[in-house]
Amino acid sequence: QVQLVESGGESVQDGGSLRLSCAASGRIYSSSVMAWFRQAPSKEREFVALIRWHSGSVLYADSVKGRFTISKDQARNTIYLDMNSLKPEDTAVYYCARGSHYSSSLRDYFSWGQGTQVTVAS
Repeated sequence: QVQLVESGGESVQDGGSLRLSCAASGRIYSSSVMAWFRQAPSKEREFVALIRWHSGSVLYADSVKGRFTISKDQARNTIYLDMNSLKPEDTAVYYCARGSHYSSSLRDYFSWGQGTQVTVAS
């Protein structure tokens, strides 16, 4: 079973940047889709970005398009989320997830990390 461990979350100022990492233990099959979701206090968990493990195809939520970049390092079994021009509304716990469908629905993801907190101060 693949386990996912996120890191990199911290407190930053409005307009700042952060890089989140998600390290996977065990083999990630080429058919896998890796994604980032986030959950702000009192809100539902929402899709942020995904990347196909084999092809590298990506998809972003409209709210982060142009500011966030998802990438992968297959040799390290790791995905990243580079976040620029951060806003207070980006404050949330960010979760890494693994699924097998090119989907922004959290129902299509079956492995989840424990989350890492990102706080953007105004």
